[in-house]
Amino acid sequence: IRFAEPWQVSCVKVPMPEPKPGEALIKIMAAGICGSDIGAFRGTNGLVSYPRVIGHELAGVVVSIPENNKNGIKVGDRVVVDPYLYCGHCYPCSIGRTNCCDNLHVLGVHVEGGMAEYFCHPADMLIKIPDGMSWVQAAMAEPLTISLHGIHRGGLKAGEYCAIIGAGPIGLAAAMVAQAYGAHAILLDLVQERVSAVQACGFSTINSGKEDANARIHEITGGEGAQQVMECSGANPAIRSTLDYVSHAGRITFTGWPKKETSLPTDTITRKEIDLRGARTSAGEFPEALELIASKKVDMLKLLTKTIKLEEVPETIIDIEKNPGNYMKVVVTME
Repeated sequence: IRFAEPWQVSCVKVPMPEPKPGEALIKIMAAGICGSDIGAFRGTNGLVSYPRVIGHELAGVVVSIPENNKNGIKVGDRVVVDPYLYCGHCYPCSIGRTNCCDNLHVLGVHVEGGMAEYFCHPADMLIKIPDGMSWVQAAMAEPLTISLHGIHRGGLKAGEYCAIIGAGPIGLAAAMVAQAYGAHAILLDLVQERVSAVQACGFSTINSGKEDANARIHEITGGEGAQQVMECSGANPAIRSTLDYVSHAGRITFTGWPKKETSLPTDTITRKEIDLRGARTSAGEFPEALELIASKKVDMLKLLTKTIKLEEVPETIIDIEKNPGNYMKVVVTME
């Protein structure tokens, strides 16, 4: 699936890829459509260059692989793809924060993605899928790693409250992670359909367009505010509101990508002694994501809107762009 330029998406025939040294050849069995793909379609994702094959939420079968790969993956193994290519020798990489690599390349953004029948990827960046996990579930491990990383960056503990702004796939998955950790999730969104959907999952919900969200959060938390606030929308007013929602000595993680900078009252940061933490992509969270799905502690199928075939992707992307409220997560299957 290729974007020739913004607003132009098509299903195209390309030559069979050939793995370079150190790479595996993978037959892709399932691939998720991400919100960032819709941003790339609109031309609002400034990191994307065109033309670009999209796709970074990938699961498939190994067709060929070097024998000396670090995870012991073999031909025929079912795997997910870690889509964040890092250099391995800059300062962030040296301390294990490979997602902050000075020269990070993301599949479908800076380099060609894997929404295709076959795809080549570094052999050391594949993770084996647990037995019994469906292809659709496996393809949804990548968005779960984003949610996990945001929760990890905030250091969420059992018994704490986590207010999550944006009840899309990342926000809902984060709420399920918080619940799995023994914490209490509060989900906020402006879209009533999404509020109703997550309410049906059993979480505390707030329609921030119709309710006084700050008052409700303090009511739910017994007047303290949320120990962690996770911002997943990227909306500037939502980013500003995190300082109101968070408790004294609380933590805020910024997962959403705003299009312009936000003015923040630093006196509130000082008075409450708030920790502000960025949370970009993920680093090493795939094994935990797969374990959470396999153990059913997190049910990513609650996010699934529908599955489609590869040839249906162009029309689906056009419809998601026009009617985003009708979709949570779409997975492309190649079976």
